Amino acid sequence: MGSPMRIRAAVDGEVIEVKVLMRHEMETGRRKGPDGELVPALYIKEVVADYEGKRVFTGHWGPAVSKNPFLSFRFKGAPGGKVTITWTDTSGDTRTDEASVS
Repeated sequence: MGSPMRIRAAVDGEVIEVKVLMRHEMETGRRKGPDGELVPALYIKEVVADYEGKRVFTGHWGPAVSKNPFLSFRFKGAPGGKVTITWTDTSGDTRTDEASVS
């Protein structure tokens, strides 16, 4: 399981903006290690976000996404709930964190 995500969720009228910083190495499988061998691919392949039990975002990523990716998205909603972000990587490892919407 990766390090905790940094999540900020703020309301502007009817729109909630979520900003997420994920900590992940995001190896493409094309880089060579110190021994000259290829480092195996290991990257986040899916990110989902739920707000009060309702899916508000789904993203399918590939190896071209940078190390420690940043994600920002918006959706319509009311303040006071919690947004939950979950990622899954190519090894099957997952991480879930949540933040209150203020």
